[in-house]
Amino acid sequence: MDKRTQYLSLSEEEIRGLQLKSLEIAKYFKNFCEENNLLFYLCGGGCIGALRHKGFIPWDDDIDVFMPRKDYEKLYVLWNEKADKKRFSCLKTTDTVFMGNIFTTIVNNNTTVIRPHQRNLDIPQGVCMDIFPLDGCPSGKIRRKIQKFWALIYSLYMAQIVPENHGKLTYLIGKIFLGLVPNKNMRYKFAKYAQKQMSKYPIESCEKITELCAGPHYMQNEYPKEVFKSAIYKEFEKEMMPIPIGYDKYLKIAFGDYMTLPPKEQRIPHHDILFMDLNKSYKEYKGIKYLTEGKI
Repeated sequence: MDKRTQYLSLSEEEIRGLQLKSLEIAKYFKNFCEENNLLFYLCGGGCIGALRHKGFIPWDDDIDVFMPRKDYEKLYVLWNEKADKKRFSCLKTTDTVFMGNIFTTIVNNNTTVIRPHQRNLDIPQGVCMDIFPLDGCPSGKIRRKIQKFWALIYSLYMAQIVPENHGKLTYLIGKIFLGLVPNKNMRYKFAKYAQKQMSKYPIESCEKITELCAGPHYMQNEYPKEVFKSAIYKEFEKEMMPIPIGYDKYLKIAFGDYMTLPPKEQRIPHHDILFMDLNKSYKEYKGIKYLTEGKI
């Protein structure tokens, strides 16, 4: 463990182990979505990995997926009704559970991965797959700016932390807005209102699609609707996994020249981890590695 940051520095073997546990989630998730007629696509590094490596990008440490807003909202309900919740939990912040995330995650309950922003939360702490909703993007500059404003308010009050890596002005504004609403329950209510406002444009009635729950940078992106009209299947770790039918346009807008490898110094995992055990459930570490209020 790095003594300065207290974050794990993962070996290639540990990264590969993390990838394989993430793949377990993705395979179960794929079957669940197919059985329940839910549309999803690998996005970000998973989508690039399918095209460039036929699997994980070698240094990538997770799988992320997109779902159209309607399917995204159905997922949480259907999961709690039909899924194997002993193995995999579907988690999102509600009026009774705080996750520290602004999106939904599927967690492998038989593993342990402690992240800095969740170390003092009494929630499943395992290998996870993040799920991001896709929303309709309104035409007209003013309506689009208002949508992004509500998306920022949603992100702030749902995560309930001030962003520190998006510039001093964003940090200052975030701090002011959080200070205006110190009560956590009220913050959640504001977040839900903001979510309603930002997602009120049905994909069917819009020409473009956007992603509003992946941070200030990605919410600027606007994709032609046909990019996400349907999914096509590409090989990913010897499995056939769905990616957007317009994957080339999506990836070029989001990442530029996605088929070219980044500089060597950027080929590292991008998620901070305090503690990891891929063979034991997080339940065995409660009060030991998380919910300790102290250092790990």
